Amino acid sequence: MTVQQLRYSKEEFARRGSEIYESQVRPQVEQGNHGKIVAIDIETGAFVLAKDSLTASDRLLEQYPDAQIWFVRIGHRAVHRIGFTSSNVLEPMYCNDSRQC
Repeated sequence: MTVQQLRYSKEEFARRGSEIYESQVRPQVEQGNHGKIVAIDIETGAFVLAKDSLTASDRLLEQYPDAQIWFVRIGHRAVHRIGFTSSNVLEPMYCNDSRQC
C-alpha cells in the first residue's frame, strides 16, 4: 500500500472540501442520508456516499486513485466522535460575561 502525499495545506484542503460539499454535494445527498459519510475528491469534485469512511474512501479510490479525500458525516459537525456524553449537547469550554464559571 502506497502512502499518498497531500498536495495542499490543511487550511486549503478544508476550504476546498467544505466549499465543494456545501455548493455541489450537500443538495444532492442531505435528504434521507443523515449519519452517512460522504468522501469527496477535492480536486475533481467526485464523491461517494457510504455507511462508513473506509467504504466511502475505497469506492472513491477505485475511480480516482490519486484522490485527495475530504470526509463529511451528513447532519453532523464532525466525521468521528471521541468519548461519551450523556446528551448530544456539549458545554462550552470557556466562560463569558453572561454565565458563572
